[in-house]
Amino acid sequence: MEKKLGTICVQGGYTPKNGEPRQIPIIQSTTFKYDTSEDMGKLFDLEASGYFYTRLQNPTNDMVAARICALEGGSAAMLTSSGQAATFYSVFNIAECGDHVVASATIYGGSYNLFAVTMKKMGIEFTFVDPECSEEELNAAFRPNTKAVFGETIANPALTVLDIEKFAKAAHAHGVPLIIDNTFATPINCRPFEWGADIVTHSTTKYMDGHGSGVGGCIVDSGNFDWMAHADKFPGLTQPDDSYHGIVYAEKFGQGGAYITKATVQLMRDFGSIQSPQNAFILGLGLESLHVRMPKHCANGLAVAQFLESHPKVEKVNYCGLESSPYHERAQKYLPNGSCGVVSFEIKGGRPVAERFMKELKVAAIETHVADARTCCLHPASATHRQMNDQELIACGISAGLVRYSCGLEDADDLIADLKQALDKA
Repeated sequence: MEKKLGTICVQGGYTPKNGEPRQIPIIQSTTFKYDTSEDMGKLFDLEASGYFYTRLQNPTNDMVAARICALEGGSAAMLTSSGQAATFYSVFNIAECGDHVVASATIYGGSYNLFAVTMKKMGIEFTFVDPECSEEELNAAFRPNTKAVFGETIANPALTVLDIEKFAKAAHAHGVPLIIDNTFATPINCRPFEWGADIVTHSTTKYMDGHGSGVGGCIVDSGNFDWMAHADKFPGLTQPDDSYHGIVYAEKFGQGGAYITKATVQLMRDFGSIQSPQNAFILGLGLESLHVRMPKHCANGLAVAQFLESHPKVEKVNYCGLESSPYHERAQKYLPNGSCGVVSFEIKGGRPVAERFMKELKVAAIETHVADARTCCLHPASATHRQMNDQELIACGISAGLVRYSCGLEDADDLIADLKQALDKA
């Protein structure tokens, strides 16, 4: 029987047998014992499934990954130590020195820096495009050596909503997969595979964990992209891997298993960005209530956004749930049940007024974090972008008076009352 998302959140990925633990067990072990060298050799040859070293795989991680995979409707998934590691692996698994990737310009700043600075040093070039570009402009960004397209369902912190179908159409026209970071929407509010995306990533640190307890990431493969149909573009998946006795991943593990298998046995083997079993267990607990929490986050986000939009000291509010948002119509298509609990807004008076406002908040905590049970906020000009002057901030799309506000699970009336008193004093 096909289960609905709420049931998958609670029970997905693990079905205990007679007398086994009801909860996903924490396999807190670095290594696993085998009776013979031949048994272990089969694992190293990828001829048998199993575990031999937690740097590559761990049973707890795989059970939780299976739950996220089911939520997204994918064919295979893996956990990573952070969302940043998931982003890196998702691209590096199919792009190498000399290759090119197209990415939306309004993505998380950490992802932008990873692409524009760190991976550029590795010889991978990125072209960043305005997510509102025309189809012609988007297609013009591709090159013969383009290997992927990357975007975010809801961008952090710009809160732009990506036209997934437009980006998927362009990616597929050029024979490459579309990778979508679905962190803010979660599969509760958007399942990118249903709109043409091929690979999904998450910072599970955010809503999936939901309580600020464990850093982590996840990559999910849809199983829909035909690697063999574009064999020349993806030799890592379609040609023999000498480090595993000439195995061809796309042949041995099929369209639905090749991508995640390669990322696990090759990238995780060599980089070791594994999520700890303890954090995976915490993540599993968070997932059990994801379908209950997300509607509350969204309801609080909309209530706060509507209040801020009506306040005379607020210049502008960014939230796709508002009818005034330029992304409202698109959000009705991709996010009909709500987007997320993150709202950003510009306070009149710029930096000094925003700084005073932040000091007066009583319920919301000042943190660099977003998307968990407790409301938190950040003034980028005073924190993450502190080294920039007002002109430099405007150049990167952040005003000196911008505040990012992440609505938690508190009562909306208390959040609004706190915002009102802080704005009055500012």
